[in-house]
Amino acid sequence: MIDEEKLIDEDQMIENEFQALLNDYLNSNHRRKVDVITRAFNMAKEAHKGARRRSGEPYIMHPLAVARIVSKEIGLGSTSISASLLHDVVEDTEYTVEDIRALFGDKIASIVDGLTKISSGMFGENVSAQAENFRKLLLTMSDDIRVILIKIADRLHNMRTLSSMSSTKQYKITGETLYIYAPLAHRLGLFAIKTELEELCFKYEHPDTYAELTRKIKETAPERNKIYENFAVPVVESLDKMNIEYEMRARVKSVYSIWNKMQKKGIDFSEVYDLFAVRIVFEMTPGIDEKKQCWDIYSAITDIYKLRPDRIRDWVSHPKANGYQALHLTVMGPDGKWIEIQIRSRRMDDIAEKGFAAHWKYKEDRIEEDNELDKWLKTIQEILSNPNPNAIDFLDTVKMNLFSSEIFVFTPKGEIKTLPQGATALDFAYSIHTRIGDHCLGAKVNHTLVPLSQKLRSGDQIEILTSQSVNPQPEWINFVTTAKARTKIEASLRRQRRRIADKGKNILVELFEQEVIDNTTFNKILHMYKAENKEDLYYMIGNNDIILPADKKAFIKIKDEPEKKDNLFVRYVKQAMSAIKKPAGEQKVKKKEGEELTEEREELNLTSILQPISKIDRKAVYNLKETNYKKNFIVPSCCNPLPGDDVFGFVTEKEELEVHKRSCQTGLKLKSSFGDRIVDVAWGDYRQYSFLASIVFTGIDRVGILSSILAKLAEDAVLNIQSVNVSSNDGIFEGVFNIHVHSAEEVNQLCAKIAKVNGVTTVHRSNL
Repeated sequence: MIDEEKLIDEDQMIENEFQALLNDYLNSNHRRKVDVITRAFNMAKEAHKGARRRSGEPYIMHPLAVARIVSKEIGLGSTSISASLLHDVVEDTEYTVEDIRALFGDKIASIVDGLTKISSGMFGENVSAQAENFRKLLLTMSDDIRVILIKIADRLHNMRTLSSMSSTKQYKITGETLYIYAPLAHRLGLFAIKTELEELCFKYEHPDTYAELTRKIKETAPERNKIYENFAVPVVESLDKMNIEYEMRARVKSVYSIWNKMQKKGIDFSEVYDLFAVRIVFEMTPGIDEKKQCWDIYSAITDIYKLRPDRIRDWVSHPKANGYQALHLTVMGPDGKWIEIQIRSRRMDDIAEKGFAAHWKYKEDRIEEDNELDKWLKTIQEILSNPNPNAIDFLDTVKMNLFSSEIFVFTPKGEIKTLPQGATALDFAYSIHTRIGDHCLGAKVNHTLVPLSQKLRSGDQIEILTSQSVNPQPEWINFVTTAKARTKIEASLRRQRRRIADKGKNILVELFEQEVIDNTTFNKILHMYKAENKEDLYYMIGNNDIILPADKKAFIKIKDEPEKKDNLFVRYVKQAMSAIKKPAGEQKVKKKEGEELTEEREELNLTSILQPISKIDRKAVYNLKETNYKKNFIVPSCCNPLPGDDVFGFVTEKEELEVHKRSCQTGLKLKSSFGDRIVDVAWGDYRQYSFLASIVFTGIDRVGILSSILAKLAEDAVLNIQSVNVSSNDGIFEGVFNIHVHSAEEVNQLCAKIAKVNGVTTVHRSNL
């Protein structure tokens, strides 16, 4: 009876959610195609009948939630809504893409097919499969952008319901989300979704910090409201006289962006002054250019308040590559506080919140913004045509193009080009044409000769100098920041290497007078020139790194002893040994040419390699312990976590455990690429082993301030300071202590002590 009642309640819940979806759709300005959505819902409901999510709710609630996000928050129509409802049908049930094609047509079937191809875990257990999935994602995206929009909606709902997952699964999913989905949402202009994704990741990775910052934002709300009201009164008065329809509101920044700022600048919450921004959204007046309306509002505000000239951002005349348009300015408010203002039309506001999906709504009147998306998709396609063999590098290359601010530069003929912030003269050369980039000799910026590595600034005019005798060099990789340039250079270097290797192979073949070189002789040659494999040897010969003897008999005369010793098994073991990083205490055995390893040493190394390695349980919580001055984990230098920090564990190929901060950039890559190797960890109590931490402090210089700080630190404690670095400039000093501690709490106590010294203005823990 109870089960029956539960099923009736669930059916009612499903029906209510479907009605809410239809209401969202009917309230939009899309054509009314309720029939196809209803058929898609009925098919999905039948296909997922009896299936449940990890949270216990009926599975159909997930496709419904995704469809609602696609409809209401992204603003897509019936095709996308139907595909969202069916997005898990092919993967999880007996139905095929052909069944969907027969019932719903090609468009919906191809979107569902694209979603099915990438949903089998965008990031697989093996890295190359993960990159392959990411390639599939981008390829389907360049065919139909709706695939990635639905995929982002799917990820947003999964993030909203992440609490039902285990913590290791949570870290994997948040890592993927921050590494790939949030940048994609940003690049597609889905600002509201990108912000929510970052916020949810932060909430699960740093729950205590999230709760504390949320509380502080709430506590400081009355003060912020007062500042806003004092600012708004004369502005409202002035705008009302202009006879425009508008709304003005204060928007508090997201918890994640506030925390990010605190981390980057090493400041406390109380020192974050731009907690909110004022947004003015006006309705477009027929017959008046919206750009002019933006500047009219700007004039009205700057007549009242003093402008900060270096903080004007004109995204109205030059939209960002993700379509974002607005006029940003910063003024000094009546309370002596800087206030940021964003001026947008209703159209600009829609595009800022819903991204490129909103462009379709305005497409009839204005088309130019879509070109930016087309340009970006074209860049992605170029990267895909020259894929990097290394999966992680491939992801990084694409990611470089996702999250970057833009600058605007000019060609000699005055054409405008958009490049990412930090782009160099060489990036500009490749943005014009691959051949110009490959043969780039130098550049003139504003008629002055500059090196290829010269960083460009908005407004620069660039002329590229070329020469057919110039080809890409390995160091060029360090000169570029755009994904296109990096991909083209790497492809060219690979082609060059192949040509040189072919030349080397021909030289060797000629030396042996076209005879087939047997394996024994080849291994002798590899051994003699310390080459890893055939390709390396050919390249070394072709590049004149090694000079071959005049006669092939010189190779036959080489003693056979090393070859006997280097039987296939031992050679394999030695290669394995060179690939495995040796523990710190073990001395590296150098081997001169022709010198033999002693049998004992060889035996010892063989034993250490062939010993079975005990596997770390991926599902259990791993306790971080110290025993006899040794610890059962590794502290990597990328983030230097301390006991008490929010951390996760990563199991290396040697089954050793690395501990990373949850906010670590390297850790982010590991979480998104090797989800199956992430484990939950628990800090222990450390009395023997110490961790290195860095404390940065600034203040007003005076005689004896350093001795005052050291005296304060030495109170009630014995310190183990590794280094002290203090510099003074124009009466302001800055100091850094690198100090051995046992926990993050200990660092906080030391910071509190330094803060009490007269003259110290700021003190915080810093990343080493």
